[in-house]
Amino acid sequence: MTRPGVRSFFLVNEGLAFVLEVVALGILAWWGSTVALWLAVAAPLAAAVLWGAFAAPKARFAVPLAAQLAVKALVFGAAALALLALGQRAVGLWFAGTVLVNTALATYYRSRS
Repeated sequence: MTRPGVRSFFLVNEGLAFVLEVVALGILAWWGSTVALWLAVAAPLAAAVLWGAFAAPKARFAVPLAAQLAVKALVFGAAALALLALGQRAVGLWFAGTVLVNTALATYYRSRS
């Protein structure tokens, strides 16, 4: 990742990854608020705790890449399913596709650095 264009792409993709993480928490809160008030707090809180413990760049626990990707799949998958439950099928599919491409690119570029 020594070329400037590649580095810029990596940084933009990392920024998008962060935005998608925050959006996932918001989606979980939105879904939770339609089911039960406590879920509006508990769902994004549980996702944030899991993410911080196992999937964040500076996660509390060092786990294998497969475990990191499993946590990401769980959190992002829950957010995509929440969008479907909210009647937002097209947005849910777009979100899931964007997350899939972003995570694949981030994993690839992180493994090369």
